[in-house]
Amino acid sequence: MSTREDSAPSPPVGSRDDLVAWIAAGSKPKQRWRIGTEHEKFLFHTDTLGPVPYAGPRGVRGLMEGLISRFGWIPIMEGDNIIALKRPSGEANAGTVSLEPGGQFELSGAPLGTVHELGAETQLHLDQVRAVGDELGIGFLGVGFSPSWTFEETPRMPKQRYGVMTRYMPLVGSRGLDMMYRTATIQVNLDFADEADMVKKLRVSLALQPIATAIFACSPFSDRKPNGFLSLRSEVWRDTDKARTGMLPFAFEPGMSFERYADYALGVPMYFIYRDGRYIDVAGASFRDFMEGRLAALPGERPTIDDWSDHLTTLFPEVRMKQFLEMRGADGGRWRRICAVAAFWTGLMYDATALDAAWDLVKAWSATERQALRDAVPKLALAAPVQGTSALEIARQAAAIARAGLARRACANGNGQDETIFLEPVEAILATGCTPAQEMLERYETVWGRSTDPLFTEFAF
Repeated sequence: MSTREDSAPSPPVGSRDDLVAWIAAGSKPKQRWRIGTEHEKFLFHTDTLGPVPYAGPRGVRGLMEGLISRFGWIPIMEGDNIIALKRPSGEANAGTVSLEPGGQFELSGAPLGTVHELGAETQLHLDQVRAVGDELGIGFLGVGFSPSWTFEETPRMPKQRYGVMTRYMPLVGSRGLDMMYRTATIQVNLDFADEADMVKKLRVSLALQPIATAIFACSPFSDRKPNGFLSLRSEVWRDTDKARTGMLPFAFEPGMSFERYADYALGVPMYFIYRDGRYIDVAGASFRDFMEGRLAALPGERPTIDDWSDHLTTLFPEVRMKQFLEMRGADGGRWRRICAVAAFWTGLMYDATALDAAWDLVKAWSATERQALRDAVPKLALAAPVQGTSALEIARQAAAIARAGLARRACANGNGQDETIFLEPVEAILATGCTPAQEMLERYETVWGRSTDPLFTEFAF
């Protein structure tokens, strides 16, 4: 979840057209398309395997202070608390480090040109956090759901916006607090050329998002035992807040446009507005009311474009649009899978022939079939049925399309290897049909002796 800073005044919103225009302004020619990732990891104390609190000599704040002193990161403050880190102004790779509600440690990477660059950025980040973490006895776990700690044992990070969300979540779903405090994901952000390109990419990525969830399913444990799902992270989203989650069936209707997405976003209740360094709780209020100066918490106050940008970050569909598209279906995982998620979506979305083939793969699916696949995947993963076949078969076809797309991109590293090398973890999973979650469960029943403790070694970064 993004972190706000006070900055230059933002333009006021004059009308609904300004909201649509802000989203549409993300359009850019193909030569300017970039790839961004956001990936979260759970922190744990290596001696106890317990969670890491914010404060204290071996806390999250200490980890962030180490990144500041050793590697030149700059703190972003909220009152006296460090809540995020950024790079010095002028640096080319302007990624940020931020905290999720339960202490999940996230890198929001810079927009980069190739998966090779993305892999290098991720490796540098991991090298830095491990260097500091090793001194503090802090480790980093790459899975989709906290495997061992109860909700009550999970730390709370001192960010104001999380206080608003923590109050509101139980009012609109039974699993919102689990989503906030106990899940971790790999997200890939991709550009579009124009409205037509956006619509096609949004439809393809929405239809195939459950397939990505199935491939990268990696959250079969909670409270120190199997939970009955292969991606509990994905299951949790099914009862978080139905007003702001889901498969966006309207995106497949005739007339889909930037305007139609803005209307959807206007219909999603707000969480907060940010003024003078404070998050003001307006949870449940309408952005339309805000535009008319009718917020009960701030009568007469009207929104700026930054308020609209903030509001869009509080929508959580399977694919989210801001000024780019965010692929949100994959569980957390280690370095190879972070790169693999990015390669999968880049291959499908950034080559015209691949995008056409991917659309051909899913265009006959009905809204009911797409939703049924989404509902089945958390428990069944690649065994989930879809239109007379299985998620595994669709995944194999999608991976082949992605491989061909990456090959046509022909982006080589210094050894002459193209981006298809990053698909190898996907292809290994699809060769056997065994997801990371199933691998974990098999080891839990055999060599791990029905304990989740070995996860903290075998699935640590």
